[in-house]
Amino acid sequence: MNVSSMEPLIIEEAVNELDDLAFDLIADASQLGGRIHPILQESVGDLVRSMNCYYSNLIEGHDTHPRDIDRALAQDFSDEPRQRELQEEALAHIYIQRLIDCGAGPEVWPASAAYATWLHYEFCSRLPAEMLFATLPSTGEQIPVVPGEFRNHEVEVGNHLPPEPDDIARFMVRFDQAYSAPTLSRLRKVQAVGAVHHRFLWIHPFLDGNGRVARLMSHALFKRLGVGTSLWSVARGLARNVDTYKKLLRAADGPREGDRDGRGNLTQRGLIAFSRFFLETAVDQIRFMSELLDPETLLTRMEIHLEEEIRLKRLPRGSFAVLREAVLAGEVERAKVPAITGYEERAARNITSSLVDRGMLTATSQRAPLRLAFPADVAERWFPNLYPGNAGSRR
Repeated sequence: MNVSSMEPLIIEEAVNELDDLAFDLIADASQLGGRIHPILQESVGDLVRSMNCYYSNLIEGHDTHPRDIDRALAQDFSDEPRQRELQEEALAHIYIQRLIDCGAGPEVWPASAAYATWLHYEFCSRLPAEMLFATLPSTGEQIPVVPGEFRNHEVEVGNHLPPEPDDIARFMVRFDQAYSAPTLSRLRKVQAVGAVHHRFLWIHPFLDGNGRVARLMSHALFKRLGVGTSLWSVARGLARNVDTYKKLLRAADGPREGDRDGRGNLTQRGLIAFSRFFLETAVDQIRFMSELLDPETLLTRMEIHLEEEIRLKRLPRGSFAVLREAVLAGEVERAKVPAITGYEERAARNITSSLVDRGMLTATSQRAPLRLAFPADVAERWFPNLYPGNAGSRR
C-alpha cells in the first residue's frame, strides 16, 4: 500500500469553522487555569486523571467503577480476577497521564511514531499478562501483544483494512513528517489534533491498545500546544458521544467523493467533519470543567453537602470552614485550623482527623499542610455530572 493512500493528513484549505473553534479552544483553555488556586489544581488533576481513565477505558468497553479506581489507587484490589485486571488497567492509564501532565514524557513531538511507541510500551507493560492478547477476527486466534512493538499481523477494523505490517513503518514516517512540520502555525496544529487522532487510528500500528494511545496522544498534544492541562479531558466528551465519535471516525475512513472533496485519496469532508467534532468536544469539556471549578458555585455545593453530613453526624461542625480554606488558599496549615474554625485545639484536631478519614483532605506527612482530595463518593456531590448517572446537565 502506498503512503499516499492516507492523504490528506492536513486539511488543505482554510475552514472558517475550524479557525473559530481553534480560537475558542485557545481562549477558553487560557481562562480555565485561572479559575482555582495552583495548588488546588494539583488535587483536581488527580481527580481528572481518574475520570479520563474511566472514560477512555469505557470507550473500549471496559467499565471500571470510579470507586474501584479509588480502591486500586489505594492498592485495594478486588478478589475477582476480571475486576482486578480492570483495576490494574486503570492504574496503568493514570500512571501514563500523570507523566504527561508532569512533563515527564519524552521530549519528542507527541504526534510521532516515537511518542506513540513510548505510550504503548508504558501502558501495556503495566497491564496484567491476561490482558496482553488480541483476537484476530478472521481466525479467532489469540495473538500476544508486545508492549511498544508495531503489529506483525494483518487486522480489520470494522470495514477498514489498515496497512499491512510491512508498510506500517513507512506510514508512520509520513505521519511524523506531516504533523511535526515546523511550518505549521500553532493555530493549524490545534486544528490538526483531530486529524492526528484519526490518521493514527487509520494506520492502527499496534495489535491492540491503539484507542488508548490515540487519546493519550491527543491529551499530550493539546498540552504541548498550551491548551491542554490536567484540569480537563477530551475523553469524557468522546465517551459521552461515543456513537457519534465512532460514526465520524468510520466516515473519515472513506474514499474521496468527487472533485470538490480535496485532492487526496481519502475524503477531506470526512476529515473536516471529524476534526470539527473533536474540537467542539474539547471546547465543550473545557467549558464544562470551567463551570464546575467556579469557586463560588463549588463552595456552595460543598457547603450543602457538608451540612447534610453534619446533620447525619458523619462530620463535626466546623468542617466546611476548613475545606473552604483549602479551596481558596490551596492548602491548610494544621496549626491554623483552630483559628479557622473557632474551636479549641483538641476539637480542631478532631475536625482535621474526620476530614482526613473521609478522604476529603490529604497530606504527604503528619505535619505537612492539608490539601483537598476527591474520593468518588465526594466527587459525585461536589462535581455533579462528572460521571454517568448523576442528575443535571446533559454535558
